[in-house]
Amino acid sequence: MKEKLEALKVEALAKLQEVTDPQALNDLRVKYLGKKGELTEVLRGMGGLSAEERPVIGQVANLVRSAIEEIITAKQEAFQQQETLNRLQAEKVDVTLPGRTLPQGGIHPLNRVVQEIEDIFIGMGYKVAEGPEVETDYYNFEALNLPKNHPARDMQDSFYLTEDLLMRTQTSPVQVRTMQAMKGETPVKIICPGKVYRRDDDDATHSFQFHQIEGLVIGSKIRMSDLKGTLNQFVKEMFGPATGIRLRPSFFPFTEPSVEVDVSCFKCGGDGCRLCKQSGWLEILGAGMVHPNVLRMGGYDPEKYSGFAFGMGVERIAMLKYGIDDIRYFYTNDMGFVKQFKGI
Repeated sequence: MKEKLEALKVEALAKLQEVTDPQALNDLRVKYLGKKGELTEVLRGMGGLSAEERPVIGQVANLVRSAIEEIITAKQEAFQQQETLNRLQAEKVDVTLPGRTLPQGGIHPLNRVVQEIEDIFIGMGYKVAEGPEVETDYYNFEALNLPKNHPARDMQDSFYLTEDLLMRTQTSPVQVRTMQAMKGETPVKIICPGKVYRRDDDDATHSFQFHQIEGLVIGSKIRMSDLKGTLNQFVKEMFGPATGIRLRPSFFPFTEPSVEVDVSCFKCGGDGCRLCKQSGWLEILGAGMVHPNVLRMGGYDPEKYSGFAFGMGVERIAMLKYGIDDIRYFYTNDMGFVKQFKGI
C-alpha cells in the first residue's frame, strides 16, 4: 500500500504541474482528493492492515495528501493572480483623459422668487409660517370677515371637498391660525408662502393652482405708514433701489382701509413701455390695515392692537421680474424653459 501511495503522489504531482487552467485544476483535485477520489480508494484498504502498519500507512497518506494540496493551493493562487492581472489590464483607465461632466440642475424660477422674498422679509425680522392646503370654511372665509353668502366669496370660486372643507383659496388662513396660536401676544410678524387653488380657466395669466405669499404684522400703534415703509423697502430690494411704490384705494373684506400697491416700472423707469402698458406702473400686490373683525376672531382687542397685512402672487412677481409672458410655462416641465434661469 505504501508503494501505491507513493506512485499516486508521483502521478498526481506530475499532472498538476501540467495544469494550465482553473477548471482542469479543480477536476484533478476531485480526482485525487474527492470523496470518491483515488487517494480515498487506496485508504479504504487500510482495514486489512495490522495494527502496527496502520500508523505508518496513515502517516504516508497524510504526507501524500499534504503534497497534493500544497501544489493545488499554489496553482490556485497563481491562477487568481493572473486573473487579477488580466482584469486590471482590461479595465485600465487613462487618468490623463478629461473627466465626464455631469448635468447640473438649477432652481426653478418660482422657488427662486419665493426664496428671495423670504430672505428679504426674514432680514426685516419676519418669521415664515405655514398651514394646511386643505382648509375649513371657517379659516378660509369666516375668520377673515367673509361670512356665508358674502358676495365677495364669488371672487374666489373654490374647490369644495365637503360642505365645510375646501382647497384653500388664499394663504390668509395661516394668519388667523397664527393669531390664535399666539393667544393675544405681540408682536406678530410673519409671512405665509404656499400654494392656493381656485376654479379658474388656465390661460396666459390665470391658473387653477398658483402660489401666494402673505404677510401679517400686529402690535400696538401699527399704522398705515408702517405698511408703506415695509413695502417700499421690499420693492427696492426685490426690483432695484430706484423702484418706487404707489398706493391706490381698494376693497378687501379682511382689511380696512385697503389698497392696491403698484411699483414703478423697473424696465422703463416709469417712462412707459410695453411691460407696463405705457402707464409707468405695475400692479404687484394688495394690502391694508387688518380689519377689526379679523383681529377679534384672531384673539386680539382692536381697541388695543392694530396691524397690517399684504398679499402677493409669486407667479406675478416672477413674470414681471424675468419677463415671462405666460404663466403656463412654470408648470409644463419644459427643461429648455427652466435652463434659462440656471446661474441667475
